[in-house]
Formats: sequence, C-alpha cells, structure tokens
Amino acid sequence: MDFSFTEEQSMLRDTVASYLADHYDFDKRRAAVSKEPGWRPEVWKAFAEELGILGAPFSEDLGGLGGGPIDNMIVMEEFGKALVVEPYLGTVVIGGGFLKHSGHAGAADLIGGIIEGKNLFAFAQAEPQSRYNLASVATTAKKDGAGWILNGHKAVVMGAPFATHLFVTARTSGAERDAGGISVFLVDKAAKGVTTRDYPTVDGNRASEVYFENVSVGADALIGTADNGLPLVEKVVDETIAAMCAEACGVLSKLHTGTVEYTKQRKQFGAPISSFQVLQHRMVDMFINVEQAISMTYMANIKVTDEAERAKAISAAKVQIGKACRFVGQNAIQLHGGMGMTDEMAIGHYFKRATMIESAFGSVDHHLARYERLSLGKAA
Repeated sequence: MDFSFTEEQSMLRDTVASYLADHYDFDKRRAAVSKEPGWRPEVWKAFAEELGILGAPFSEDLGGLGGGPIDNMIVMEEFGKALVVEPYLGTVVIGGGFLKHSGHAGAADLIGGIIEGKNLFAFAQAEPQSRYNLASVATTAKKDGAGWILNGHKAVVMGAPFATHLFVTARTSGAERDAGGISVFLVDKAAKGVTTRDYPTVDGNRASEVYFENVSVGADALIGTADNGLPLVEKVVDETIAAMCAEACGVLSKLHTGTVEYTKQRKQFGAPISSFQVLQHRMVDMFINVEQAISMTYMANIKVTDEAERAKAISAAKVQIGKACRFVGQNAIQLHGGMGMTDEMAIGHYFKRATMIESAFGSVDHHLARYERLSLGKAA
C-alpha cells in the first residue's frame, strides 16, 4: 500500500521534530524527570502557544488544525524519539477523544481549554483487580438528586499528578464485570473527597493512586449516556493504543539506530563489533521488527475511524508492537552490555519506555486473544 503524508502533515512532523531537537535533548529530559514536578510546564506552554500542536487532531470549528488520528500518530512518533513526558496522550488523545465522541454539551469549551494548554486530563480507568478488562469496574457512582456520588479506587493513573481533571469510569448498575452499567464522568481533581498518592514510574513518567470518597459531581459530569459507557471507552482506548503504537515506533527507531551507532564505536579484538557478522544479523532482525511495527501502526491509524475494522486492526498492531518492544529493546541492551541499563545512557531509558508500552492497555497475549474473538465474530 502506498501511504504518503500530505504537505500539512509533513510540516507538522518537521515542526515537532525541530522543536524537540532544540529544546528536548536527553540531558534536559533526564534532569526534568529526576525532580518535581517531573515535567516541564514551559514545554507544554510552547506546545500550545508556539507550535499549536495541542489542536492538531481537532476540527477547525473547535479551534484546532482540522486533523485527526494521523496527526496524533505523527506527533506521538516524534515524542517517542525524544521520550517526551508531557501529558499529550492523556490530555489530547484520551481527553479529547472522550469529548469529541461523547456529544457532551461542554465539549467545545473543554477542548478549547486543551488547545490553549489550560486543561490537563488523565484517565482513571484501571483498578487493582481489573487487569486489562475494561468492563471490570468496582468504583461506583450512585444517583444523588440530579448529580452523582462517586466512591472507589483507581490504580496507576498515568499523568494524574499533572492533571486538572480526571475521566473516571464508574459502575452505575450491574455486577463488577458486566459490560452494561458502566458510565464515564469528568471529575475535577481538586473536588472534595478526591485524594491521590503520586509516584514516579520506571520509565520516568508520573502516576497516581486515586481515591474517591463520597465525591459529589453534578449532572453535567456525565460523559455520554449512563449505563452504556463501555462502547465509548473501547473506542477511546483503541484510539489511545493507535497513538501509543506510534510513540513506540519512535522509541524503537531510537533503540535500533542507537545500537547501530554504539556497535560502530565499541571495539573488540581491535575491530568494531559492528563488523562481526552475527551481530550484523541481529541488528538486521531489529531493523525488520521496527519496520514491521511502523507498517502495522500506520495501518491501525488509518483504520481507527472504521467502526467495522477498528478493533481488529488495533489489536493486530498492538501485538506487533509488543513483540517488537521486547525483541528490539532486549537486543539493544544486550549489544550495549551492562552499561546499557545505567541511568547515564539514553538507551536504558528507551528500553524502559518500550517495556511500559509493551504491556500498556493490554499485553501481546491479551490482544492475540481479542483478535481471535473478533475474527470469530464474538464481542471484543
């Protein structure tokens, strides 16, 4: 298949790549994640005001650039190459996805806040017992007049330490793993009864355990329809996986090129180890895995708006990405030797991010099983 970027998409890629090359080198990134708050608000401000990329996937009617999933893919791939930790995925992809697809009355204003860099979102979905099952929701939302009362615990909420608001899945009816009875709410993180325990993750990002204790929200906090939020969640999560696969492609390309460069410099027996045929074969296998991951990611992002093909394409891509993250990452570390895992070398940081992406929103086994169910005509 011939896939070519438009002139506008190529300009977007060049703009993001140029900014990151000038302002987001490895040492600056490493310094930022090693101390509080764990990210650089000035960089986020630049994304909004100088580059305008926070509006990339939104329509012009909403103040955006008129793009879509391909634009998210372009941005996320460049972010992967630089190991960007600012919350584009949680805010623009996830937050923007819920607002675009839900028909929420306040979506235009909230998306305007995203584009301006003021609104920061995190997705409070996973729970200690849920594993990868999006329907496994024990957090509850009980009707309280026109509004709702939320109680529960959300685990490993990525980007929550930075967030101003949380998109929260809660059970409004049914049993804990029922597909029906799930609703989505937008909750101000500063609301009374919301508490967090923040911590760094292995890849340099930040996450929180989030607890809801009798948190009162108004009727306008409901995103989409009550009791039927799972299809909306699945759609947004599939779009998120597509964007994360693009980030992985950026990470994988740096793992491969960084390893090739290192083997040209490292010498054994008076010769660069890149001259050893067995290592050349290994690096060719790494390259093939990277190229296959890129191809599957492009296909997934093309099909992410196709309701009939979306889920299968996303799971297929996530399987390939998961395998590539493990193979390319582990071989990069092995060819670097023990020093590859030291904090001072960039390659170890790319490996850690690849490892996190491998299991995020479903492992290889999870998505293989999902793809099989979909191929048999069963529910995802």
